[in-house]
Amino acid sequence: MAYTLLNIGYGSSVVANEIIAIVAPNSAPMRRLRDEAKEEKRLIDATHGRKLRSIIILKNNHIVLSATQTETISQRYVMLNENEKPA
Repeated sequence: MAYTLLNIGYGSSVVANEIIAIVAPNSAPMRRLRDEAKEEKRLIDATHGRKLRSIIILKNNHIVLSATQTETISQRYVMLNENEKPA
């Protein structure tokens, strides 16, 4: 079974088909979501020590933190889906 990986910056990738949402981290609900995931050991920090710029929510309820802008990741996701459509 082949997986399509989405580049989330700085050499990190996630399986594109597992993504539920790509959101900005600057609201209180997103901070709570991040804190809860950390407590429950569901948090994956892919920022590599850089500033947090987006949160990716996966189907298995894991939360991935990225230092790449939300808009950039969203554009990459759209481009990936357009390239996979049969001609």
